[in-house]
Amino acid sequence: MNSIKQSEKAYQEYFTKEHDLLRSAVRDWIRKEVVPNIDDWEEAGEFPKELYGMAGELGFLGIGFPEEVGGTSGDIFDTIILNEEMMRSGSGGFAAGLGSLGIALPPIISKGTSEQKERFVKPVIAGKRIAALGITEPGGGSDVANIQTTAVRDGNAYIVNGSKTFITSGVRADQLTCAVRTGGKGAHGISFLVIESDTPGYSVGKKLKKTGWWASDTAEIFFDNCRVPAENLIGEENMGFYTIMENFQMERLQLCVMANITAQMALEEALKYTKERYAFGKPLSGFQVTRHKLADMATLVEVSREFTYRVASKIQSGLNQVKEISMAKNFACSISDKVTFDAVQLFGGYGYMRGYLVERLYRDNRILSIGGGTTEIMKEIISKLM
Repeated sequence: MNSIKQSEKAYQEYFTKEHDLLRSAVRDWIRKEVVPNIDDWEEAGEFPKELYGMAGELGFLGIGFPEEVGGTSGDIFDTIILNEEMMRSGSGGFAAGLGSLGIALPPIISKGTSEQKERFVKPVIAGKRIAALGITEPGGGSDVANIQTTAVRDGNAYIVNGSKTFITSGVRADQLTCAVRTGGKGAHGISFLVIESDTPGYSVGKKLKKTGWWASDTAEIFFDNCRVPAENLIGEENMGFYTIMENFQMERLQLCVMANITAQMALEEALKYTKERYAFGKPLSGFQVTRHKLADMATLVEVSREFTYRVASKIQSGLNQVKEISMAKNFACSISDKVTFDAVQLFGGYGYMRGYLVERLYRDNRILSIGGGTTEIMKEIISKLM
């Protein structure tokens, strides 16, 4: 009994009654508006743009953002709840697409002027515009300091040339928070510009087809002498690299959450299936080898989730958790790798079939250890901070 009470107390340290009310509201919306349609949206490769407006009106897009820019404030666990419940749609692509503002807006909120926030933040939080983040380039992903897209000052504007790729929400984005090279080589020559999609010379290639995350539109974006107003510069010129590094921490936390929920859902599906599926005259759960596999899966999911919550709590308290969030991301992704793999194995041939959630979870999971900094980059960060 003492261990149960301790566990409940630990949970209460992370989530309050107000958190529970938020979770219930988001969960109800996802169940009513998203889950019944998600299979069709996966096949279509996108979800209706109207959902941005709906989520904006309900205040969901503003969760975690300051009230002065149209947000609903709250703490880090509000954003975790939003991400967890969007993932409960069963589609990582939907969660990533609707949530792309979560990585596109923080640099503007952190470093932008009041005028920039009025133009580029408030309409996105209201669901009237779609925002994407443009960092990755065709010639390099995790090597952020080697960005090649150039922005040359020309009077009251920057002339931008280059390209970005693997941009979530990039096909439909109205604006791109874009990392560009305004100075010399290396990290000290990078800046952020907001580039609007109707800028002459801005073009979007055909929608990229992915292994997973089908419901999110993903694009390669090209800049051909795009003339971007200098007033769209976010923060100081040549200081963008540090903003990117700040932004990565919250992105990595949300990827931890996505990995944990992916694993949790795979575990839940496996638990249900092994009770219903019979072999040799008894349910799969009647075999010790199955029960032990499920026990191992459940243990790993529990540990990973608790580690993520603990690191999030420390970030909320203002503690430096660069090393720990890198550890948490690698751990959560490795657990999700194993649990989704084992869930498919327990389903047998059905786990390889479209129409079964574990099949999609297995595919969607693969990007998590790549996005926001690869496993290898996380290990480099950890090793340098040990």
